[in-house]
Amino acid sequence: MATHLLRCSRNRFCCLGRIQSFISKINEGPLPYSTAAKHRSSGDDCHGDDGADEPTRSVTNIEQLELRASRLGEQVQSLNEKYKKALSDSDMVRRRTQKFVEDAKLFGIQSFCRDLVEVADLLELERLEAAFSKHGLEKMLLVGGRYDPHQHQIVCHIAAPGVEPGAVAVVKQEGYRLHGRTVRHARVGIAMATQAQ
Repeated sequence: MATHLLRCSRNRFCCLGRIQSFISKINEGPLPYSTAAKHRSSGDDCHGDDGADEPTRSVTNIEQLELRASRLGEQVQSLNEKYKKALSDSDMVRRRTQKFVEDAKLFGIQSFCRDLVEVADLLELERLEAAFSKHGLEKMLLVGGRYDPHQHQIVCHIAAPGVEPGAVAVVKQEGYRLHGRTVRHARVGIAMATQAQ
């Protein structure tokens, strides 16, 4: 393919020489940079022998074209990799932003819920708990369950017969969750192992 390109460019150079000699005849004087008209007598033969060093020049030109093609191939590969990385980065940013917006919608009232929970402790009304559950705020059911540091705050250790050690024995203050996220930790007493156990 490189040989074909070389031949085509040589043919174009010969034709360019013809055109320049034609223009110089029209203007009644040679162009200052035109050497093709001087080298050719009539310009009829574009495919003549250019000299003995023609094979050396064509090999050099082919090597240059191959080198340039390999460099361009590497450049294309590099740009494709950068494009794919930028595309995946933008997709990651889009997903993180979407998750942030969804969390803001769900948990935007979290601090308000903390204040309402304090009021709920004082009132303990059924209608208030129904309204809480309607909006995703629910009371934790804790007695007898295992201690979980994400849901409980230990306020005391109690010797409680019949309760497994490490389990919640007493609830001092109820805990609440908003859509599964802890809004207020439950204040609990944890059962200790007794000598009878």
